[in-house]
Amino acid sequence: MRKTFLTALALLPLAASAQQSVYTPELLMKLGRLGEMQVSPDRKTVAYTVTRYNLSENKGNTDIWVVPVAGGAARQLTNTPGSENTINWRPDGKLTFLSGEGGTDQLYVMNADGSGKQKLSEFPDEGLANLRYAPTGNFILYTKDVKTGKSVQDWYPDLPKADAKLIDDLNYRHWNTWDDFKSSHVFFQPVGDDGRPTGYGKDVMPGEKFDAPLQPLGGSEQLAFSPDGYRLAYTSRKLYGKAEAESTNSDIYLYDIREGKTQNLSEGMDGYDTEPIFSPDGSKVAWLSMATPGFEADRNGIVVYDFKTKKREDITQGSEQAAANIRWSPDGKTIYFVSVLEGTEQLFSVPSKGGKIKQLTKGAQNYNSFELAGTNVAIANKTTQAQPADLVRIDLKTGRETQLTNINQQELAGVKTGKSEARWVKTTDGKQMQVYVIYPPDFDASKKYPTLLYCQGGPQSPITQSFSYRWNFQLLAANGYIVVAPNRRGLPGFGTEWNNSISGDWGGQPIRDYLSAIDAVSQEPYVDKARLGCVGASYGGYSVYQLAGKHEGRFKTFIAHAGLYDLTSWYPSTEEMFFAKHDMGGTPWDATLNKSYIDFNPQQFAKNWDTPILVIHGGKDFRVPEGQGMEAFGTAQLRGIPSRFLYFPNEGHWITKPQNAVLWNRVFFDWLSRTLKPDGQAAR
Repeated sequence: MRKTFLTALALLPLAASAQQSVYTPELLMKLGRLGEMQVSPDRKTVAYTVTRYNLSENKGNTDIWVVPVAGGAARQLTNTPGSENTINWRPDGKLTFLSGEGGTDQLYVMNADGSGKQKLSEFPDEGLANLRYAPTGNFILYTKDVKTGKSVQDWYPDLPKADAKLIDDLNYRHWNTWDDFKSSHVFFQPVGDDGRPTGYGKDVMPGEKFDAPLQPLGGSEQLAFSPDGYRLAYTSRKLYGKAEAESTNSDIYLYDIREGKTQNLSEGMDGYDTEPIFSPDGSKVAWLSMATPGFEADRNGIVVYDFKTKKREDITQGSEQAAANIRWSPDGKTIYFVSVLEGTEQLFSVPSKGGKIKQLTKGAQNYNSFELAGTNVAIANKTTQAQPADLVRIDLKTGRETQLTNINQQELAGVKTGKSEARWVKTTDGKQMQVYVIYPPDFDASKKYPTLLYCQGGPQSPITQSFSYRWNFQLLAANGYIVVAPNRRGLPGFGTEWNNSISGDWGGQPIRDYLSAIDAVSQEPYVDKARLGCVGASYGGYSVYQLAGKHEGRFKTFIAHAGLYDLTSWYPSTEEMFFAKHDMGGTPWDATLNKSYIDFNPQQFAKNWDTPILVIHGGKDFRVPEGQGMEAFGTAQLRGIPSRFLYFPNEGHWITKPQNAVLWNRVFFDWLSRTLKPDGQAAR
């Protein structure tokens, strides 16, 4: 359920003061958000994108910036009414990008200083995405939607106004979109000496009803050119309908441009295989691989395929570290990667032939992604819970960090943040659990504060030093709440056993971990035990519903967003059946109903609900369909429990439209002010 793409922020409109002093939704709204980044071929310049949102227009705009790798002033290169994206450095040092300023997405080029902008393409169709240049500049690849199925109007052309869907198989909707009878295919196209695409794009997946990259969250990281430009690798799950809904078996496919042939490099590996990347000399290709079929949160190992020997090897086998964002060293002897470690994301390295994994960085931060800028130099996207993303340069030998950008220097000048500390709490089974505690700015230990238990989603998405525009801990703290955020059972960064143990045990130890966290922090004299709340989304929303029936009077209010309320009705109505079957440990119609549908089903304990609850849900949430929220709200209403239902007909699992996000926060904080602040004081 993890979401790796840019979402609109969650906002609460407040009376703006002349000088902001703490995090507010208005301040979040003003922040520029770092997006893509690429290092130039000469390793001297980093190009990156920054997105800013306009609340009144209910949309965002993305522009391109550059900054020297050695440090220095950042420079904005574009400033158009439309957005620029999909940046690429060409071998000649010029920068290309996609822009829809002419009505359709087309390819543009400009010099490294922003001058000499030219339009390079006249692609006939919309939907162009994920464009990449071959390292030699002789080809580009991109993805485009291709019609591969039939709608009702295709079957019955004499009924053009018929408003219906005719469904014969599963996977007819995914995350927040219905099947549109199109598939995302990979194309390659020659590029002339002037840098313009020539001829026409060739579909490397003709006639296939499969997507590449994986939809809807996969991007250009799932596509790669070989160094000579004559081979391309892509990620696809070549399954359809029910088979696709029940499997994580994506593979790495190699297409040879000269021969026009495709080879499955990961054939026989039945879990997720994603994000291929060629070695500098083109003799090998590495990718991320999950070994366990049907388990979407398995540890990502690094598999290396040798074209000469035709052998593949997991060079991280036996490690506890799960890899992401892999990159080859210039000499091909080392692979660098990002991995979650105890509530942070750090850089690691491993010999490309296998061997000892080395941790390269430390500290209370996330290095969310990175690119190499020469030998032993990386440019990384860095965040903390209190600081949005900026670019930093890292010496990979020493771990020393140098800040390159300060995207929000003006907006954050003088802003106070609350202290965030990681403490360790003993669980009911005698283990140690990391718990983040975030305090309000100007915290006074002699006072008592209302306190919120934050329940994380995923169910295996870690609580780290990420900066969130939706569940922002500093925003919660700025409204006067202490936030308790446990890295409970099932969250990565604490070993494979800790990560995997939640599967089949949703309502067991992870829920007890939550109670251990809030009970431990509640012993502090500054926590007002009479004003405890519990909030969360997705699996966190499930946790809220589960705790609502088992909290034994601890909490005075609950807020559940996109939560799973009845697992028996959720199973057949969600879309990725492999996830449901793996994590529930079976189906609701098994001959012997397992404990997930009895002991761990929140609906079974709704008879114990006695506490005010706010339910939030999106109508286009196909991962946790809207009926789950409606059932929970209906239960609360029929049982006479103070409750409210915030429903977004056109939002999915996340709230992405700025004005909807404003409403989300208004209702969220109003509910807390009603139920946790007895004096009726409105939340800031």
